[in-house]
Amino acid sequence: MNISVEMGLLVSALLIFCSILISKTGYRFGVPTLLMFLLAGMLFGTDGLGIQFDDVSVGQHIGMTALCIILFTGGMDTKMADIRPVLSPGITLATVGVFLTTLFCGLFVYWISGWQHDMGIGFTWIGAFLLAATMSSTDSASVFNILRSQRIHLKYNLRPMLELESGCNDPMAYLLTIILIQCLQVGELSGGQILLSFLLQFVVGIAGGYVLGRVSVWIINRVNLKNTELYFILVLCFVFIIYTSVYLLKGNGYFAVYIAGMVIGNNRLFKKREIATFLDGMTW
Repeated sequence: MNISVEMGLLVSALLIFCSILISKTGYRFGVPTLLMFLLAGMLFGTDGLGIQFDDVSVGQHIGMTALCIILFTGGMDTKMADIRPVLSPGITLATVGVFLTTLFCGLFVYWISGWQHDMGIGFTWIGAFLLAATMSSTDSASVFNILRSQRIHLKYNLRPMLELESGCNDPMAYLLTIILIQCLQVGELSGGQILLSFLLQFVVGIAGGYVLGRVSVWIINRVNLKNTELYFILVLCFVFIIYTSVYLLKGNGYFAVYIAGMVIGNNRLFKKREIATFLDGMTW
């Protein structure tokens, strides 16, 4: 059944409206807002009011757009003074931690699926590790939402370390997923290609995010727009320019957006407070 644009807008507006009301209730009782959003989706979904949504492409595009804004806003709120003491453990968690999560989770999936062979859903070794790799990296949207909305005060620099890890763990998870898919398809791997992919993800992501972040600061401070409201839209443009540019250069766009957010947030910026308020609203 085809849905008109007007009906789509109505349903979307009602979903956002109900999510906001539900999130207020959850906040009052200490329930994570993200969990309340998920419950709202379940109430409206197939097993609730019956709204059917199975367009993977649209879902991916919405998620990509939202995650770019969430990571950029999180980067802007992150102070370099907080990141420096946790840089080494954060990077270790984002690489070695993701690898170990894939290893142990893959072993568990293979072990538990061994009981289900009679039902035809048993996993091979590679299949089990591939499933584990796709869920080995922490979701940055969830981490930022929970740590910031609940105002959790963690000791020993745990909050900046968790935020750094969630913002830069995608390259390792991406690499492991690609390796295991290649194993399933061709059964062999090139060590040089693996190393090159890993380096591109990290190096291009860091370099692209830093350089484009500096360029964004320079332009925002000198563009001298007559309508100050346009600065908010200008920043959004830079977010997606940074993501797509780094992605096209074979780097990790999400990592670049997070780095660019840190660069912009730790520099003097025209209308910085107003921009931060606008981005906080978009993130919610």
